[in-house]
Amino acid sequence: MVLSTRTSPTALAMRVIELIRERELEVGAHLSEQWVADSLRISRTPARKALSFMADIGLVEQLPRRGFHLKMSAAELSKVAFTTDAGDDEQVYFRIVDDHLGGRFTGEFATTELCRRYGLSTRQANLVLARLEAEDLIRRHPGRGWEFQRSLTSAEAHNQSYRFRLMVEPAALLEPGFTIDPAAFALHRKQQESMLHGNIVFLSRTELFRYGSEFHEMIVDCAHNAFLSDALKRVNRMRRLIEYNHQADRSRLVTQAREHLQLLDLLEAGRNEEASRFLRDHLDTVRALKTGMHH
Repeated sequence: MVLSTRTSPTALAMRVIELIRERELEVGAHLSEQWVADSLRISRTPARKALSFMADIGLVEQLPRRGFHLKMSAAELSKVAFTTDAGDDEQVYFRIVDDHLGGRFTGEFATTELCRRYGLSTRQANLVLARLEAEDLIRRHPGRGWEFQRSLTSAEAHNQSYRFRLMVEPAALLEPGFTIDPAAFALHRKQQESMLHGNIVFLSRTELFRYGSEFHEMIVDCAHNAFLSDALKRVNRMRRLIEYNHQADRSRLVTQAREHLQLLDLLEAGRNEEASRFLRDHLDTVRALKTGMHH
């Protein structure tokens, strides 16, 4: 199969990892751009981008004048998640989410309909319903059955959610009661650093969303203003579904993780006004990337 040169670095990287597994390569193996290009039937430019992305997240190492070399064995790379999510329950969950986002599964429905539609046992259906309900994506319908909660599914609504966050989050850093939580900062620093050492591709869509949303919620919680914290948590619940759709290409998440770490550095140094401006620019850049809207 000839791959489109417009295929994302994430998708190409997954194909490279399939090649590594097939060849059962060990740590230190040389991955040449030409080998990747020839194997995937693409040009050297997208091959280089895929390898650079893999270097950014710690799967390969780029050595001066020696090219790219494998930092994890084929066996270790067998755990990489990328755009698929391990486990039957997880796959069913995302089939439902994707069908809902695509307008193929909306409104009210009964458990029996879910079983029939996705080939589930009653037990499997109850498990996935419990998860959807716990994440505020569905609610029990008065009487019998279920219905989807109102969520952000359009680009305009997504844009509005970011514009709201642009008002709330940078302001939280300037609240008089803002104090950093050293334990929480240490935990989130570790999580963001782990994303730059392979976790960007190891994590499922659910975990990626959690890492990002909980990072921002933790920062706002440091303002000790319950209204700001509650407002952000409510927006994050509503935007969960549409955010899942933005994780097919994970290459830009490298920059986001680095910026999250930079924000922690600024706050730990007590430079809150600078951190507030930095956070505003960070959110506005992500907003434009995800919505395609520049205002």
